[in-house]
Amino acid sequence: MSDKQNSNVFIIGITGKIGSLLAQILLEKGDTVRGLVRRADQQTELAARGIQTEIGDIASLPADQLATSFGSVDVIIFSAGSNGGSREVTKAIDDDGVARTIEAAGKAGIQRLILVSVLPESWRERNLSEDEEYYFAAKKKADIRLSRSDLDWIILRPSLLVDDPGVGTVSMGPAEFHGQIAREDVAATLAELLHEPRIGRQILELNEGSTSIREAVAANIR
Repeated sequence: MSDKQNSNVFIIGITGKIGSLLAQILLEKGDTVRGLVRRADQQTELAARGIQTEIGDIASLPADQLATSFGSVDVIIFSAGSNGGSREVTKAIDDDGVARTIEAAGKAGIQRLILVSVLPESWRERNLSEDEEYYFAAKKKADIRLSRSDLDWIILRPSLLVDDPGVGTVSMGPAEFHGQIAREDVAATLAELLHEPRIGRQILELNEGSTSIREAVAANIR
């Protein structure tokens, strides 16, 4: 994969804010985009945008069925999440959902998986509920599981997500300060990362900053 070669991408969380933004960016780049949705009306809406989807719930879909849904794609993006909701939902999506995705990727022969995680320092200025603390623990558990897999993985940990317009500049590296980052800039960063095969088996933290997204990605090539 490179900037000159189109990719076949499967997004888990394609109806979420980051997933939807990413799908649009990739379509404009000429990539083929597919995803997982829970309802037929979502499938119809995305089909109108040129996005093929499979119906299924990442919170419960068995790995074998998930592997079949993937088909033969180049990369899987996991951007789904409970956002600190109930413990049961968090376990089903952020913990078990990632585990099944890793297993399904192996079954489908797909090597590249990019996981949208969270900066561990996020929300530490708040008085967190037990469910929110569980969310951060589940995210860390998923990071560890993926990092110990045989896949060609990237874990992207953005700081506090906001809906402000993207600015096209970020700060990204193995360790970053916690501030905030526009979801548009997270999606744009994901689009650059998935087209850069020289970045792999790396944890990258992402915050607002003054470096262009393309330059920030290039700076993390190892």
